Amino acid sequence: MSAPPGPVPQTDLTLLARRALAEVQRVFDAVPTDVPSAFVEEVLAAGRVALYGVGREGLTMRGLAMRLYHAGIQASVVGDMSAPPVAAGDLLIVSAGPGGFSTVDALLGVARAAGARTLLFTAQPHGSAARLADRVLTVPARTMADDHAGATTTAPPTLPMGSLYELSLWLLGDLLIAQLAARQNLSPEQLCARHTNLE
Repeated sequence: MSAPPGPVPQTDLTLLARRALAEVQRVFDAVPTDVPSAFVEEVLAAGRVALYGVGREGLTMRGLAMRLYHAGIQASVVGDMSAPPVAAGDLLIVSAGPGGFSTVDALLGVARAAGARTLLFTAQPHGSAARLADRVLTVPARTMADDHAGATTTAPPTLPMGSLYELSLWLLGDLLIAQLAARQNLSPEQLCARHTNLE
């Protein structure tokens, strides 16, 4: 019986982290330059903002909803009990890294039928969700769609499955909130004042 594997040496973990961060940097090097202004424009023009994503992408959308709220935006997460309906003047923000999900595509249709605008984050700007969204913001990172398609790279990816997209989207969301806060002249104290005290 073989011995269980030991802990990963710190030097190996550091090397993996550097490789992963380099992959994230390449994503940001390729993010279109109009993404920050497009995001801020859509959010500030909206009455209310609803957000949705599936799986780990859904976690990034929840994090973005929280930060939007801290920036003074009426933001909610689709599926939460307190999420209001969307209507004309509102904005639905969704993520579909691989290009589309049945739930995302359906919600885009519902929001548009209600008169709301729709914004999509995706790594596949020619996917099914992009055809339904008013604004498409591309995050050009590897997703599970690339794995299923048998995409090849010069080196195997450091992060598994869709992690590169999800990690890049999380960081992008925080950077976009920083842009939004700057546009509104919000101080760190003003952002913190809206953080919950029920912890």
